[in-house]
Amino acid sequence: MFDLLVKGGTLPDGTRADIGITGDRIAAVGKLEAEAARVIDAGGDLVSPPFVDPHFHMDATLSYGLPRVNASGTLLEGIALWGELREIATVDEMVERAVRYCDWAVSMGLLAIRTHVDTTPDHLRTVEAMLEVKARVAAYLDLQLVAFPQDGLYRSKTGRQNVLRALDMGVDVVGGIPHFERTMEEGAESLRDLARIAAERGLMWDVHCDETDDPMSRHVETMAREVTRHGLGGRAAGSHLTSMHSMDNYYVSKLLPLIAESSMTAIPNPLINITLQGRHDTYPKRRGLTRVKELQAMGIPVGWGQDCVLDPWYSLGTADMLDVAFMGLHVAQMTHPAEMARCFTMVTETNAQIMGLQDYGLRPGCQASLVVLDAGNPVEALRLRPDRLCVISKGKVVAERSRNDARLALPGRPGSVRRRLG
Repeated sequence: MFDLLVKGGTLPDGTRADIGITGDRIAAVGKLEAEAARVIDAGGDLVSPPFVDPHFHMDATLSYGLPRVNASGTLLEGIALWGELREIATVDEMVERAVRYCDWAVSMGLLAIRTHVDTTPDHLRTVEAMLEVKARVAAYLDLQLVAFPQDGLYRSKTGRQNVLRALDMGVDVVGGIPHFERTMEEGAESLRDLARIAAERGLMWDVHCDETDDPMSRHVETMAREVTRHGLGGRAAGSHLTSMHSMDNYYVSKLLPLIAESSMTAIPNPLINITLQGRHDTYPKRRGLTRVKELQAMGIPVGWGQDCVLDPWYSLGTADMLDVAFMGLHVAQMTHPAEMARCFTMVTETNAQIMGLQDYGLRPGCQASLVVLDAGNPVEALRLRPDRLCVISKGKVVAERSRNDARLALPGRPGSVRRRLG
């Protein structure tokens, strides 16, 4: 007898199966006739492992308009605004906003998030707040914290020291932002320094790397070399990589094999990259998304990240990773059926791989976390961004919603509207 039984769902690969859950684990997958304390009828709907976001800024989330709106819409004004806000925001305020965002995320089937935590200020209230949030949501959402020196590792006297302090406090991942150091040389040195820290502590490494329109911002080259030097492999991720959008094609033909050799991963953030990049252009106007399909063609794992929701950098957002994948699909021109399906995988399995999540998936023995969507397959889910009918986290139902049956009342033509194709 199972604690939960999800009946008749369509898995991402198109097969129909029941999923039996005991405790916090998937006990069986297939045609199951056993009884259960509770049965959830998926009725052919898509049953997926949970959505995963490998790049976010939770210390700033839901703060849009504080201390004022980003009038220029640029990355640099957003950073300046956040620099003001982090000095006046209290721990309680950051915790309240972040927990509220986590509730949104869970309702959308987003059950694992990696968030960068600003370690620039000596007070480290940001770190204190996010450690509190991680503890509060641990029962239903997996939260990874990155020690992120937003203003640069070397631009302040205590920048490096504060990264180490944050790691000692329990932060999970080493961060970095080499293009924000004073010089290219200091940016490269920061990468060498941070790679050593990650290697010595046995931690993952996630760097805001080359988030700029400058085609000569080539820190990812140094990062790939350091990943190879220290054997970090898939523990290392290059986030954004927007300068690759503007790089010379010949140079990229050299760069991609270096990245592939290192086995590092890549995390573009399409909603934010296309909003913040190209602000200095007239026309043609660059959109800044890195070379997603070219990276993937080299075997480099690429996942979509959300980055921001209602904060100094982005005035919109819903915590829906399907919105992120939908935008990424368009900007990367991933319109072949296999490419569209891959976009769904990028916000589920690939992102879980990037974050190093254990026991993720829909196989017996995996953690019993999944989402039932009002869609028939992954591509349809991207097209519709449908309701999440049921979200199960670690064996417990944490969110439910009834099927939305929109009704028409046209003269002489009563009936229902169905966006589904099946």
